[in-house]
Amino acid sequence: MADTIRALSWNVNGLRAALRKGFLEWFSNENPGILCLQETKATVDQLPKNLKEIDGYHSYFCSAERKGYSGVALYTKEKPQNVSYGFGIDRFDSEGRVICADYGRFVLYNIYFPNGQSSGERLQYKMEFYDAFLEVVDKLTSEGKNVVVCGDLNTAHKEIDLARPKANEKTSGFLPQEREWMDKFISHGWVDTLRMFNQEPEQYTYWDQMSRARERNVGWRIDYFFVDIFECFYQPLTLISTVRQTAVKRFDIVSLDKFGQGRDVFISILHARRIKHVVYQPKPGVIFELVLHIREFAAFGKVRNAQP
Repeated sequence: MADTIRALSWNVNGLRAALRKGFLEWFSNENPGILCLQETKATVDQLPKNLKEIDGYHSYFCSAERKGYSGVALYTKEKPQNVSYGFGIDRFDSEGRVICADYGRFVLYNIYFPNGQSSGERLQYKMEFYDAFLEVVDKLTSEGKNVVVCGDLNTAHKEIDLARPKANEKTSGFLPQEREWMDKFISHGWVDTLRMFNQEPEQYTYWDQMSRARERNVGWRIDYFFVDIFECFYQPLTLISTVRQTAVKRFDIVSLDKFGQGRDVFISILHARRIKHVVYQPKPGVIFELVLHIREFAAFGKVRNAQP
């Protein structure tokens, strides 16, 4: 397989609905190496054959016990060495939120994180899910694994990541404890790939459909690609971040010198991990081409007025 892998992540808000709005045509045109979907809202037996068996791809599905709820899917040209589902914790795994694909060179997590807006109990569930996830991926990085995490985290990290931060300070998705957890996650050595290069506002990935928020661009950035800091610095990384209808921009990192202030971030994390001596030795490996894909086909002009 080629050294460049193009990986896309997308909350489709119903895979069968997306199929009716041109999903397969879009998929064929995009031709990704890896496609991670969240909120598929279907069990495998509910999916038609043309969604389960796409030519040139291995497909994997993780569904919730509750019909029409949650769910994630993975389509990949390269067959992973191993695929697993969930964290091994029944109360989380029953909601069908996690697919883990081990490619040997790296481990990919495709996750649909819980939404905490419906009740205090669901918010607590969300925070406990966050902690369980962090324990799992921290264990992998401590074992020397290169890890990529993508999906819908259901939290905007900073004020820059949503249109109306003040109005949403008491709304799940931008609560202090959710944002503090994001800080904690990043402090453990994880990199928000979009913000490595793009500090501009209005880089949203979600708009409320009921209020027609897309027309006014009142959005949230709650969908992410994260890589562990060692994956970022010790392997070449190619990033494509695509938002709204703006042009695609491409960046290459081949050394710490090209990362600028990132060097200080790297050293700070090393100190936090009590690692005192590091020799920077770039090694050959996979180059990731990460695409932050927003939730509407219309953003790429593939299907107009479609809101899957």
